[in-house]
Amino acid sequence: MGKKKIILVGLFSLLFLLCIACSSSSNAGGSEEITIMANLTSAQAPAEDNPILEKLEESTGTELNITWVMDEVYDEKMNAVIATGAVPQAMFVKNQDSFKKMKDSINEEQYWDIEPYLEDYEHLSNLNPDVLNNTRVNGKLYSLYSGRPASRWGLIYRKDWAENLGMEAPTNTDELYEMFRAFTEDDPDGNGQDDTIGVAAASDLVYGGFKFTSSYFGTPNNWGEKDGKLQPEFMFDGYMDTMNFFKDLRDKGYVNLDFPATSQSDQNDMLITGKAGALVSCICSAGSFQDQLQKNNPDAELDVQNRISGPDNGPGNWSNSGYGAVVLFPKASNETEEDLRKVLAFFNELMKPENYNLLTYGIEGTHYEVVDGKAKGIESAAELSQHEVRPVLGLVIGDETTVDAYQPYPKNELYAKQYEQILDNNNILINDPTAPLDSATYGEKGGTLQQIIDDATINYMLGDLDEAGFEQEIEKWKKEGGEQVIEEYNAEYKN
Repeated sequence: MGKKKIILVGLFSLLFLLCIACSSSSNAGGSEEITIMANLTSAQAPAEDNPILEKLEESTGTELNITWVMDEVYDEKMNAVIATGAVPQAMFVKNQDSFKKMKDSINEEQYWDIEPYLEDYEHLSNLNPDVLNNTRVNGKLYSLYSGRPASRWGLIYRKDWAENLGMEAPTNTDELYEMFRAFTEDDPDGNGQDDTIGVAAASDLVYGGFKFTSSYFGTPNNWGEKDGKLQPEFMFDGYMDTMNFFKDLRDKGYVNLDFPATSQSDQNDMLITGKAGALVSCICSAGSFQDQLQKNNPDAELDVQNRISGPDNGPGNWSNSGYGAVVLFPKASNETEEDLRKVLAFFNELMKPENYNLLTYGIEGTHYEVVDGKAKGIESAAELSQHEVRPVLGLVIGDETTVDAYQPYPKNELYAKQYEQILDNNNILINDPTAPLDSATYGEKGGTLQQIIDDATINYMLGDLDEAGFEQEIEKWKKEGGEQVIEEYNAEYKN
């Protein structure tokens, strides 16, 4: 087949092989060669005779020349390749953080602005415009993206406890609070002991429960518009309402008292071991948590709820940027518009349902079977899928909301419900208006500035800081660079 599917750790070898790959544009068989550099998302690179890639070549009429690089050294190797100019036709950037770090070096001299071409491709034109917008650099669109669920957040709670107490799934913050109270005070497990808490939280203010809950109170996602300008989330009433909510939970003992020092692993364990009745977390974990919970308590049941309204707002969940990896198209290896169109045509083929299914689930009858119109992994082929499917999963473009492909077959009713609610979250997203914007000051001081607010938030919920003290910390944030961040974001936002 003539492919190069190699884990490369030596810089010289990487540059040498990329130079060879980029010096050739076709092969003896007449198929179009596509050179790609991608990060490995598994422990091993695809084998030379990987059947997924063989079928993909056959389906797309291409000869794939893929340089695989170990994930942990990918950024270093990618930057070295860019510096030499020996770049592939399609270059993956492995995640959002890596992409943000290189934004300053992305321009029209080095990379193709692909926006004018997308409408010419049936499947690429289906990519989510909001997600594409989040990948813009100085207003230009240089990349395709590998999709990630925009919002997987919601409430995971003990369904059996709720039924014991005659409670339904909460639909607003008052009902949520009452559930946490009852799970603490009303002996939900019926053992006659005062040994439960309503909800477990963790120190991570983003993924430990606080930010998820703040959406229920109408808090913007990182930044929001007020009085005609962008302002940070902690300057909105919803943020203060969320701090008061957690402070009250802690004062009453409805949440673990040490949550400002609790890891996410310990937070999860409190639910799994039956100590806590709920998490405000990633509902994608509900099914696996129930599996673990039922090992010691077969009668235990979990449920999920993604739609919870606040006092003055409907349901909402904060959205991430909706992408994981992105793909750039260097002009050094795609010298003409015709060259670019050939590569875009290949990625358009990747978004065909049959190819999306191939990369996601493998080969029907070998790695998965179709049951009730969904892809169900063949249990006896689980190890085979790890070796043959998992290594190529990173080549997927788009996601299940942009491709009419198979959905995964759910293990049980809870797995099905969590999947449905994650999709439903797309209808109630709270987007971050600064996602496509840049602030030089935030790039330089963002970590230090965020720590000021994180510390103030924790101290407020612990009772060590009152509202006036919190406002003083906001003023400190402004003086140490925050005001400049506001100005820079608003200057771009208005343009």
